[in-house]
Order: sequence, then structure tokens, then C-alpha cells
Amino acid sequence: MHRKLSNLLGFKKVLIGQMLVVAAFAGSAGAATSTNPADPSKVIKMGFEAADDGFDMIRTANFYSGWVSEVIYETLLTYDYLARPAKLVPQTAEAMPEISEDGKTYTFHIKKGIYFSPDPAFKGVRRELTAEDYIYTFKRVLDPQSRSVHASFLAGKIVGLDDLAAQAQKSGHFNYDAPVAGLQAPDRYTLRVTLNAKDYNFLNIMAYSAFGAVAQEVISTYGAQSGQHPVGTGPYMLQTYVPRSKIVLVANPEYRGFTWDFKPSSDAIDKQIVKDMQGKRMPQVGRVEINIIEEEQSRWLAFQGKQIDFDKMPQLAAPTVLDGDKLKPEYAEQGIQLQRVVDAGVTYTVMNYKDPTIGGNSLDRIALRRAITMVYDNKQEVSILRNGQATKLEMFIPPGVVGYDPTYRNSVAYDPALANKLLDHFGYKRGADGYRTMPDGKPLLLKFTREQAVFYQEMSELWKRGLDKIGIRSEFIINNFADNLKAATQCKLMLWGAAWMADYPEGQNFMQLLYGPNVGQGNHGCYSSPTYDALYQKAIALPPGPERNQLYLQMNRQIEADSAVVVNTTRIRSWLARPWVKGFKKHPILHAEWQYIDVDKH
Repeated sequence: MHRKLSNLLGFKKVLIGQMLVVAAFAGSAGAATSTNPADPSKVIKMGFEAADDGFDMIRTANFYSGWVSEVIYETLLTYDYLARPAKLVPQTAEAMPEISEDGKTYTFHIKKGIYFSPDPAFKGVRRELTAEDYIYTFKRVLDPQSRSVHASFLAGKIVGLDDLAAQAQKSGHFNYDAPVAGLQAPDRYTLRVTLNAKDYNFLNIMAYSAFGAVAQEVISTYGAQSGQHPVGTGPYMLQTYVPRSKIVLVANPEYRGFTWDFKPSSDAIDKQIVKDMQGKRMPQVGRVEINIIEEEQSRWLAFQGKQIDFDKMPQLAAPTVLDGDKLKPEYAEQGIQLQRVVDAGVTYTVMNYKDPTIGGNSLDRIALRRAITMVYDNKQEVSILRNGQATKLEMFIPPGVVGYDPTYRNSVAYDPALANKLLDHFGYKRGADGYRTMPDGKPLLLKFTREQAVFYQEMSELWKRGLDKIGIRSEFIINNFADNLKAATQCKLMLWGAAWMADYPEGQNFMQLLYGPNVGQGNHGCYSSPTYDALYQKAIALPPGPERNQLYLQMNRQIEADSAVVVNTTRIRSWLARPWVKGFKKHPILHAEWQYIDVDKH
């Protein structure tokens, strides 16, 4: 009872603090010269299927945090809205960077007149974006106290930055004022980055939302609470935030705006998008309202009730809504727009390599993980759980990403009979109740962690049916996505169903999820293999092409040899948008379309 009262009082304090910050936003915004063309009466309403984890992007790899952060913070580069395949373009940079002959030095010229959204941290002064803000942002990623899940994106890459981080590790203090040879600002608007070695993915990294500029004054003001007080130069700013419930974004009055001028790709829908949007001052949408609605059925009802403007069609609705790849007449007649896209992402099952029951490199543990992998029926997941709205994955790189090989076939197939023989051979004996023990006679129990939604319950049932066939007892622990992600990052979950969407369209972005030094970051299975790591290091030193792709294939074979992860599916998304939403096109890398679309009043 005392704990509940304490939690309640703490929650009230958080809400009061958030209300005061929102009020301060409103008070300081009036002093700024408004350049954002957004119309406050144009509102987009959405539902997220899982909760964010705050918006301090150096601390989280949460997909939904990244979705929102894309419109709050701005990176040096971004992606063209319509171009397919994805094409890098400048964002805060005036143009693509100048690159030295040796490929190690990048010079960015930052646009003048870009301002952070109004915030009390700036004490009433308009705060312009400068090159030093990116230098601070990059340094912060490698500050040991940040414990950034994205440190691997920069670690070992920028001349002198790792030395500064090493000094901070020893002293307990990161000296942000210390010069770094590889991070220089020759003038207020010029950023020069020098790398230790040529990095063929560096420009993709510069477009990743974790490297959107933050202001040091903001981080100093809010500290550990910076994730609930995001301040950037993007088109929107946070107005209301009720963790794991509701997010409201409003137009950043300091945002400079842009003219919609994208060239159509070969996609059939681009012609209409250009017709609807060409020449408009952007953003048009002045308010974005997001509710966390974890259950597919509830989100679907909200869309049908016109409480959500666009969303992924729930997999459970596919038989009702779709006739093959088209809408059934009753939905087409409503003017609903349909876009079918294959995710640039993977779903997979984490198997904790450090777990005392299933982890390690001994042959009996590899055999146990192999048997677990062999009893999960991916075809059943695709046909029954996902109603055909997915395809079985053979490798850990999805379609649409450089390094994907459509001819590749996984060497570990669904085969419960063979899995039983494997367990018998390595001494996992069945007891009188039919369930197996460890080779040393201790109980064998697999603990899966999952989220609340019905889909994950159905997936648990599919897992249990497979494990029962080989006599392995299992239990399923329910928790929310944000907490599960934190626990997986800390190597605390035995098994967990995860997904990864491309941060950039290159195989390295997926293969780094199994790279040993990334344990505690994106490597949620805490997998460590000297052979795999050596292949990874060799691959990232090569330019894109057949030689690097061949190494990716070898890395996939090593994953299979170690049974490091269960590769599941890539999802086929049917995005539905109401007829009043104009200009909507789902991007393979960007997630937040709000600054590129318009809403007819309705």
C-alpha cells in the first residue's frame, strides 16, 4: 500500500512537471518569429502498437521512440521522400558533403538560420543550430556515462574520439570542451569529420535519427529526464506526453519550412502524390496525436471509426479487407487508400547466449538451441498467425536491403523428429512426465518473455506446441515492450520475440545486431563468436559489392552453425489511409511522414 501511494505521488509529480514545461513552451514560443507554415487545424491521428521509451535517442533503440524523434531532431542528411531505392539527400546540410581523396574526411556546410524549438533551457534567447551542436551530439554518444546503445555506430571511427572516451572511462568525467582531431568546426557553420579509416556506411549513419543534433544547454538542464523533454530543430515539438499512453506533437514555431518538390519514382502512386502536393509549403499538418493501442482489434476498430487517419491494417483483418493485393469493394468505395509494402525488417527470436540454461558454445548448448530452432514452424506463423501478411525469412538480411540474396536457403529447417534425436544424443533425457532434463539431471525450463497483445499469445501457443513435441517445458512471462527491450539490452531475457527495422538500407545494419562488441547495445541475444566478429570486421572494411555480400552469406552460415538466433519472418504491411490524407507514401527507412503530407478538412 505504501509503495502504491509513493508511485501515485511520483506519477503526479511527473505530470505536474510536464505541464509546467508545456506551459513554458507556450510562453517562450510567442517571442519567436513563427516561420512554420503548419495549420493548427490540420490534425493527424495515429495509434502506435507499442510504447516508446522516451526521446533521448542516444539511450534507446526503441522503434517508436525513433519514429517520433525523426520529426523533433534533425540529422545532417536524410532520405528523399519518393525515391526508391532509398536515396540520401541533405537535411540540415546545404549539400552532400565534400569528401577527401582518401575517403576519410567529410566536410559538411550547415544551413544558416536553423533554430531549435523554444525552450526554457535557452532562457528566452533564440538558439541557432551550429556545427558545435553536432560535435557535442557525437561526443555524447561515446560518453561512458551515456551508456549509449548506439555507441557502436561511432566507436573506433573518428580520429581522437575514442581516446577522449577512454580518458573519461578512467576519470569518470567526459571533457566536452576537449578538442578532438576528427571533429572540427573551422567556422560556425562548417563541420569537418575525419575518420580513422574509410567507412562506406558513414553517410548512412549521418542520416540515422540517433545523430540528430541536440543542444548542450538542454541536456544540462534536464539531465536524466532529457528523454521526456526533447528539444530539436525539426518540424514538430512535444506538447503532451503521458508515458505509455499518449503523445501529442505540435508545429515547432521556429521551423523554417520547405517547399514540397520531390520527383516521382516508377511507383504508380507517385503521379497522384505529386499532383496533390507539388509546390506546397511544408509542413501542412499542425498537430499529431498518437495513442498507444497495443491490441490489433482495438486499433482496427479505431480506424474503422475514423479515429485514426492512417495505420497498418491488422493482420487479423486481412481476410475481411483484402481481395488478394486489392481492397474489397466495401472498403474501396470509402475512398480508403491501400499501399502494400514489404518491410525492410526482420522478426526473430532472441536466444540469450549468456543465459546459464541455453547459452554458451559447448556442443550440448548448441544442440539445445538448434533443437529449439527446429520446432518453430515459420510457415504456420505466416499462414495462420499473420494471415499470409508475411514471408518466411531464410537469412538475417531482409528483402530490399543491400546484401539480401533471394536464392539463399537456411540450413536449419523445421524438423521436430530430428530435434528429438539431437536432444537424445546430447543427454537431454525425458522424465516420467515426458519432459526433458539438462544433461546433468537438473530441470530444463525455457522462459519466454512476450508482450500483452493477442498476437504474442498466439505466437506463444505456437512455440509451446513445438516445444511439447520435443519434451521441453516452457513458460511465458508477459511484460510491456519498452521494459522488455531494456531487459534484453542488459542480457536478462532468456528468449524474446524481437524485430528490427532498417536504420539504413545496408546489410551491416542487421549483421551488427550479432556482433560481439555490440552486446549491451543492439546485440540483444548477447551473441559472441570470434569467427563471426572477424567476418564482420572484414565486411565493413569493404565497399558495397559482391565481395562484401559474400561475407554476409558466410556470417549467416555462422549464425546457423551456432544456432544463435531463430530467424522468423519479414512482414508485408498493408497501409490504409483515409481519403482526406494527401501525399502519403510509406518509406522503407523513414517512419514519420507527417511533415510530407497534407490533410483535407473533413
